[in-house]
Amino acid sequence: MENIGTVYLVGAGPGDPELLTLRSARLLQSATLIVHDGLVDPAIIAMARPDAKLVSVAKKRSKHTLPQDQINALLIREARAGNDVVRLKGGDPFIFGRGGEEMEDCQAAGVPVEVVPGISAANGAAAAAQIALTHRDSASVVSFVAGQCKGLKDQNWAGLAGPNRTLVIYMGVKTAPQIAEKLIEDGLTPDMPVAIIENAARAEMRVLRGPLAALPDLVEREQVVSPALIVIGEVTARLSRHPSAGWDRSEIVRELVRDPSFRWVDGVEE
Repeated sequence: MENIGTVYLVGAGPGDPELLTLRSARLLQSATLIVHDGLVDPAIIAMARPDAKLVSVAKKRSKHTLPQDQINALLIREARAGNDVVRLKGGDPFIFGRGGEEMEDCQAAGVPVEVVPGISAANGAAAAAQIALTHRDSASVVSFVAGQCKGLKDQNWAGLAGPNRTLVIYMGVKTAPQIAEKLIEDGLTPDMPVAIIENAARAEMRVLRGPLAALPDLVEREQVVSPALIVIGEVTARLSRHPSAGWDRSEIVRELVRDPSFRWVDGVEE
């Protein structure tokens, strides 16, 4: 009888090893083969057993170590060879992690799959930045979208951002100009508060804030790099450390135009 291993789709959370689930940590410490993304923090990968084989399938914009179909084939091949495989992903496997595709291909090939959820990048980043994605006074709806995809301008984001709503954009650093233009054209006010959370839940985390109209300039000036999330909505302006609880956003837009060096870093005017 063929000995088939199991593929474990494991969420590594936003970056801090302390935020791993117990199930994720145990699998990492017992697995002999770990196929991991490039955005998984090295401290998490270091938790693997010393003799574990580590395979990086890191993806960058327009440059993938392995195309997705080859990653799927790798998981199936190794499981059919009798190996249990930990497929380690940043955040949660089922939120922009392509875990659904990997699960479906494994199931179609007769390979057992277990999904081990992780703290999503959105939840982890927002918590680390102390931004409540929902708040009784500011947002009763939260939506997640991907900012790096084909046909971005033609996608229908109507109603996803605005008063009483929070929009979280994954993979939006490179397309920040198109995102800002798209949302403003769709009717969102240029002074809507925005936060960029870079390297969430890590020692080098940064939180940058400003109005939607200044989003492209903020990304360029601060040289924001992945992993980073963009959060759009009134909830991003609620921190008690903010210069004022009811900040005058129109004045901020004027300041940004007059003085390009004006910026907020982690809620503090510089």
